[in-house]
Amino acid sequence: MKKRTALITGGSRGIGLGIAQHLAQQGFNLAINGVRAEDVVQETLQPLREAGAEVIYCRGDIAAAAEREQVLQKTYGHFGELHVLVNNAGVAPKERKDVLETTEESYDRLLDTNLKGAFFLTQSVANRMIATPGLRACIINISSISATVASINRGEYCIAKAGLSMMTQLFAVRLGPHGIPVYEVRPGVIATDMTTGVQEKYDRLIADGLLVQPRWGLPDDVGKAVAMLASGALPYSTGQVVMVDGGLTISRL
Repeated sequence: MKKRTALITGGSRGIGLGIAQHLAQQGFNLAINGVRAEDVVQETLQPLREAGAEVIYCRGDIAAAAEREQVLQKTYGHFGELHVLVNNAGVAPKERKDVLETTEESYDRLLDTNLKGAFFLTQSVANRMIATPGLRACIINISSISATVASINRGEYCIAKAGLSMMTQLFAVRLGPHGIPVYEVRPGVIATDMTTGVQEKYDRLIADGLLVQPRWGLPDDVGKAVAMLASGALPYSTGQVVMVDGGLTISRL
């Protein structure tokens, strides 16, 4: 049986790499997108190949239209088809600032990468998927609890993730007639290079009962959720949110 292919944006580190590891184990070939030079990520990608995946690296900034297209041209040029798009790439504010001090520069940077880039990449991929009748395809967006949990010192991040959540619903409705489900995976406090700067803060909050499951989340936790969706295990659940937050958002007294 021909192996399916997944494109993972931001797939060479953090949550994206955790996703890539599980999709490789599940038998997918992988197109890994990132902004670092290819020679820098080769050692990171090697275990994916050892797991049986054919892996290509597609360098490009998804915030830029020309670079998004280059990523897709390389993916489709190599594999011919794309079955799963995982919109994972994202950036955090360079400096956390109160919403009364957020700069337009920071706002534009966050929205361009975390929302606009994902939207137009999805648009391009969706049109290609529709043009291939019978393709067993899906789209998975990696958002954040910040889609609904307000953090006033990184409002631009929250707005981008809230937009990604609505984007999931929009494409789910549009692609439903074509049999292409669209899902959202919403991680909570995950241990990655993006959260190292706030480790002490969250160590303290977790110790004080922030989470129902009192530990940091791992990229592996998110990877398992994405692999489940990519496998087709929830075919009748398009537009739905899978929480991977250790119970953080459960209302408690």
